[in-house]
Amino acid sequence: MDIEPVDPDAVELMIGESRIGSRIKQLRLKRSMGLVELGQLTGLSASFLSQLETGRVVPTLRNLSRLSLAFGKDLSYFFQPEKHSFFRMQRRKDRVRLPQPRPTNPSHIAESFGILVPDRSLGPCLAEFFPDSDAPPFEARVFQGHEMIYMLTGALEVEFGSRTELLESGDVAFLDAGAPRRMQCSSPEPATALIISMPFRGERDLPRNGRL
Repeated sequence: MDIEPVDPDAVELMIGESRIGSRIKQLRLKRSMGLVELGQLTGLSASFLSQLETGRVVPTLRNLSRLSLAFGKDLSYFFQPEKHSFFRMQRRKDRVRLPQPRPTNPSHIAESFGILVPDRSLGPCLAEFFPDSDAPPFEARVFQGHEMIYMLTGALEVEFGSRTELLESGDVAFLDAGAPRRMQCSSPEPATALIISMPFRGERDLPRNGRL
């Protein structure tokens, strides 16, 4: 079997992307520690540590082990992918309002904004339930996970198995989404609620297209 040699450029790229030096500097500054003090803890010179933090030198496994012990970190910490912060938003005018279960005289209208969640780990949706609708009560999708209902306005009757509860403005319910659930407006004015679906890891059938 032919074995191809490791590409030196790929090695340098991997080391550079791990940003070992900047991570060491962040840990040091977080502890309000100077280079001399860190050098005393690790047995490394301040000048070497300075070059290490700026990426001018690459640490040996032995030196990196000294640093990981000084900071109380595992060696893998210096090679883990960085978490990138993000800020996502969706304007109200850009959300699609979908009448359910039919366009004419619906029982409720759903506005999904789950597209904001990068890994689809949550399925948030704003639902507006209408009074005096001849449509049957809304039957929520059953899935392995949890669901949270936060009432904004009006009153919503929730049937959970053999249990029936009335949720009013400000009330919050946290429930098992694996059980059958029915919801309908129980106030003279429309009832609005923020409903968040939280599937267990591995559950891929998340709410889509505004459906709860």
